[in-house]
Amino acid sequence: MTTVGIPAGWPATEEEARAVQDELRAEVVLDEPGPPPGTGQVTGVDVAYDDERDVVAAAAVVLDAASLDVVAEATAVGRISFPYVPGLLAFRELPTVLAALDALPCPPGLVVCDGYGRAHPRRFGLAGHLGVLTGLPTIGVAKNPFTFTYDDPDAPRGSSSSLLAGSEEVGRALRTRAGVKPVFVSVGHRVSLENACAHTLALTPRFRLPETTRRADSLCRRVLQEATTRP
Repeated sequence: MTTVGIPAGWPATEEEARAVQDELRAEVVLDEPGPPPGTGQVTGVDVAYDDERDVVAAAAVVLDAASLDVVAEATAVGRISFPYVPGLLAFRELPTVLAALDALPCPPGLVVCDGYGRAHPRRFGLAGHLGVLTGLPTIGVAKNPFTFTYDDPDAPRGSSSSLLAGSEEVGRALRTRAGVKPVFVSVGHRVSLENACAHTLALTPRFRLPETTRRADSLCRRVLQEATTRP
C-alpha cells in the first residue's frame, strides 16, 4: 500500500479546479478506437472515503480481459485532497488513484473508472482527467445518469440509448442485465463510445456493474477499513 500526500500546487478552490478542467479538456483524444474488447489487460479503479477522519483509499485491480481473472492489484491511502463539490469529484480522487496505478507491477491497459468521462457538465469527468494525466485509454461506467436525460433502453442485455445533454450525445445508457437498470457509459480518453460500450458488456458477464468496478470497490473499502481501524 502506498501512502499519499496532497500534491504541491493541487487546486484548493472551485475556481482553480475549473481552470484546470478547462485547460486539460482540450487534450482529450476522441478519435482513437481504443484496444479491442477481450484482449490484453483491463484495470478498474475506485475510491472509498472516511470524511470524518480525512482519509481516502484507492484501489487499482488489473484483470485479464479474456478470462476476467485478477492479474495484479495495488492500493493507496491518503488525505482527502478537495472538498465535495459535484462536478469536481476528480480532484478528491486523483492523487490516490494515480498512486495506486503507479504501484501496479504491470501495465494497466484500458482503465475503467466508476464514474464519468464526457458525461459531465464540463465534459471532463474523472475518466477524461485520468486519461489525459496518464496517457492511458479510459472509460467511465457510472451507476446513474448525473444530470443528463435518456430513453429507457429495450429490456434485452446489450440494448442501449443515447445519454443526452440537450441534443448532444455524451454517453450511452447500456443494459448489461436483461430487465435491470442500465449503466451509463461515457468516453474518457483514447476510446470510442462504441468500443467503450463493447468493453462494458465484455466486463459484465454476470452482474450489472463491470467486474473491474466490483473488484476495485471491494478492495478499496477493505483498505479504508484497515487504515481507519489501526491502533
